Amino acid sequence: MAKESTAQRSKALDDRLKDVREADSKNDLIDAIKGALAVRAPLGDPTTIDAVGSRYKAMAADSGHLHQDVVTISGSGLPDVWTGSTGAKAAEVVAAAARAVDEQTTALHNAGTALHTLADALRAVQGQDSTARNGLQQVLNQLGGKEGWFDEWFEGDDDEEKRKKAQQAAIPFVESMLEAARKADSASRTAVRDLNKQSSQARAGKLHGMNGVYNSDKLVLAETSGPDGPTELNELLTANDLKRTGEYLDKMSEADRGSFDLMLANSSSPQERAYLAKALAAGHSLEEIRAFQSKIHGKDPEWLRTHLTPVYAKSEDRSDGGVNDNGSNRNTDIVNFGTAMWQQKGDEGTCVASSTVTARAMVDPLYTLDLTGGPSGQENDPAAFQKRLLDEQHRVHTEGHGGKDWDGMSPDNKGKVLEKEVSPHTGADFDYKEMPDNNARRELLPDIEKAVADGKPVPIGIEGYNEKGERSGHAVLIVGQEGDKLQVYNPWGTTTWISEDDFVNGRMERVSDNRMHTAYAVHLPK
Repeated sequence: MAKESTAQRSKALDDRLKDVREADSKNDLIDAIKGALAVRAPLGDPTTIDAVGSRYKAMAADSGHLHQDVVTISGSGLPDVWTGSTGAKAAEVVAAAARAVDEQTTALHNAGTALHTLADALRAVQGQDSTARNGLQQVLNQLGGKEGWFDEWFEGDDDEEKRKKAQQAAIPFVESMLEAARKADSASRTAVRDLNKQSSQARAGKLHGMNGVYNSDKLVLAETSGPDGPTELNELLTANDLKRTGEYLDKMSEADRGSFDLMLANSSSPQERAYLAKALAAGHSLEEIRAFQSKIHGKDPEWLRTHLTPVYAKSEDRSDGGVNDNGSNRNTDIVNFGTAMWQQKGDEGTCVASSTVTARAMVDPLYTLDLTGGPSGQENDPAAFQKRLLDEQHRVHTEGHGGKDWDGMSPDNKGKVLEKEVSPHTGADFDYKEMPDNNARRELLPDIEKAVADGKPVPIGIEGYNEKGERSGHAVLIVGQEGDKLQVYNPWGTTTWISEDDFVNGRMERVSDNRMHTAYAVHLPK
């Protein structure tokens, strides 16, 4: 018997329930019931899962003791002259270590909680499925064997009444099995989402194999965030950045490695070092990174964030804040450079090009500085930025063979511009997936959230139809994920948080307006 996924089991039982309801003969009903019983019960060993969850929580408790030790060290007057190979001072290292311990403790505790929750859910759904399965088997037993072709052809009134009674008895049992399968699917997806997120938080470990870089320096790089917003939502180096930085460093010659180490050591702040590492992760050469450092050296963290990080989380408030008259969330953040916004021109249909430009700006700080700081990298002129941004949006739109008068771009051409503009800087190609219904969106959600947790923006297409059947379409980016919430960038110049339920069940007007409800396709980073 082939092993079905949780989603496949739900779909199979949904189909069998329809067969049971529509069966108009005894033999059809027997086949439909046997089909439902052939669908596997929810899999998994709750006892084993519980035990692993308890181990994680015990490890989290031990980490709590470690945190106190780090705090004690931080107050011991370590000298500022102590530095690592990249110039990370003692205070920076201790602060990074404290954050890493806190993150580790939280990750282990949350992983344990996720596994305990999954174990409890599995126990419940396995019990529900077993009860329903036994009841359905009894209905099948009472039906007896199949009729011969003649008897099946001429069903008498008594036989019809018995078949309908059996049918009415069977339906609630199949419904209960379907409900259990859906609960199992939801529980497994929630566990995968939460565990993926905790995995992405193991940040310093992503910098594996960085020969010659002290572990203290890895900690500082991994734990550095911008000056504004919640620290844990605004680390400058994503899990993917950390992984790629380590890979590039390990491929360098000894001479090149020495040159890059010197650039790090000469940096004036942890943020400057982090942006140099991000530039390396984006695939730039040492010469390009050296020129980049000459433009950003000595800048304060706020200047760096403003010029190099277009999208960030400004607060921990992930509520929708209620909705406006047009269906959009009230709780939105403006994505801006001074008085200018990271947005498409209002009367143009360049949303694909505009979201692509912003996606690249999120992963490639050299590109971002070209847009915000101009050729010198030193500009602070919002109007000049707005013109450069518009020119870049038009370039990408033309490159992608978008429609005339800056109107629209096909999914195939969207994939091509994403792979040209974004893939070289993340190492991930894009796989186009249509999402024709709720089940398809639910099925793809764990992969979308995994990509986002790793630091790869995920382009989504949304659409809607008016009463005349006229279509409106738009391109947005999923750029963040926390718990059951997704942070979405709209190239109209805003970000907002929506729930997984909003994404799955067609409430995407919350990131746009009432014209567009449905996420119909995704370009998924592989």
